[in-house]
Amino acid sequence: MDRRSSSGLPRARSIAERAFATVQHFLHVEAVSGCVLLIAAAAALIWANSPFADSYHALWNLPLGIAFGEFAYSESLHFWINDALMTVFFLVVGMEIRREIHEGALSRFDQAVLPAVAAAGGVLVPALIYLGLNPDAVRSQGWAVPTATDIAFAVGVLALLGRNIPVNVRVFLLALAIIDDVIAVLIIACFYSGSLQIGGAAVVLFGVVIIAALRWIGIGSALAYVLPGAVVWSGFLITGIHPTLAGVVLGLMTPVTSMPTREHPLDMLARVAEKLRSSDAARTRDTHRLAAPLRQLHVARREMLPPVVRVQTALHPWVAYGIMPLFALANGGISLTDADLSGGAQDVALGVGVALVVGKPIGVIGATWLAVRLGGCRLAPGVSWSGVGLIGLLAGIGFTMSIFIAMLAFADEALLNAAKLGVLAATLLAATMGLGWGTLYVRRLRRDIPDDHVVQESRT
Repeated sequence: MDRRSSSGLPRARSIAERAFATVQHFLHVEAVSGCVLLIAAAAALIWANSPFADSYHALWNLPLGIAFGEFAYSESLHFWINDALMTVFFLVVGMEIRREIHEGALSRFDQAVLPAVAAAGGVLVPALIYLGLNPDAVRSQGWAVPTATDIAFAVGVLALLGRNIPVNVRVFLLALAIIDDVIAVLIIACFYSGSLQIGGAAVVLFGVVIIAALRWIGIGSALAYVLPGAVVWSGFLITGIHPTLAGVVLGLMTPVTSMPTREHPLDMLARVAEKLRSSDAARTRDTHRLAAPLRQLHVARREMLPPVVRVQTALHPWVAYGIMPLFALANGGISLTDADLSGGAQDVALGVGVALVVGKPIGVIGATWLAVRLGGCRLAPGVSWSGVGLIGLLAGIGFTMSIFIAMLAFADEALLNAAKLGVLAATLLAATMGLGWGTLYVRRLRRDIPDDHVVQESRT
């Protein structure tokens, strides 16, 4: 007997659909991705300090390559994660920047100027603190490690505080983190790239021209851009600029408007649906007659959203729950028993930790206060100084980008491990402080505003 649910579907299928919808909702909760990232880092730390530590290091040094006829290219698994997969992470970063510039927090000068000032303070102060503790020429190479904010982790921690956080506080943090990413990308390009090979620039230009040509003739399928994107990535690698920056370039080139069509996608959907309804092609499953309308339906569905939104939405789960945790797992494994904090490594760990936990809040809050005090800017409605304090604390969560820069800054294994240790400790402390302050902040909002409508606190 076929048991059916109230929706008319078989009960098993109805349960499966509800479960799938729940999982989809779960994957888009920002707090969850931050937790997954933290679990991956903890797993790496435990694995690297367990009796199976040798297998941890052996796994990431496993050679993997591609070959076409006589051509062969082989690198370690660690390389493919850090230099190839992380390109997709930077692609999402680039698309996020593109969206915010087009229609988000960075689309208007008056909205973007205060987060930009705060981000600049949050880069300058930590860098100065780090350099003050590490004036040595070699150790000073890590000055940019504590300047970055992990946007996914920081926004995820903010999401843990619930819906009582004012919307403009979240917008401020998001804008600050995005500008932080822009600055980090510029720092990587300017200070952490090797000797430049001009021949690679021609390869990059060739790939960019192909992408521009595909856009000009109206190719809307994302798959068509994979090969020229790989050409751009290869060009950056040849040039000596870190190849992950190819993702930023491709993200910034992603269109923010849908491809022009002869009719509106909604009208196309309605017309094709009506045509299929009045025809017996669908009932008889006539593949020849169904092919053309199904192609039109695919185009209409695709062009309902602009490419920058469509691609970013499709990549988000893979980046948040695949690439970033894998990066944390591959790079968070520090052997605490073998960690050598002598010879200046201790100062590196201390400099990174203090700069992130102390320097970031001082820089963000101080720069914001100075900009408002001088009269050039004002806090958005719903953003109080308590909210700015919360933003400053969460900005101290560097994690993904900080570890990434550390690997570019230090060739010495001891200094690199010390920097990673400082990043991990600072991230945990900054997240804990942010949650603690945020809990008090939310309680104050609830106490002062019983009806849950958040207004701007009186400034003191």
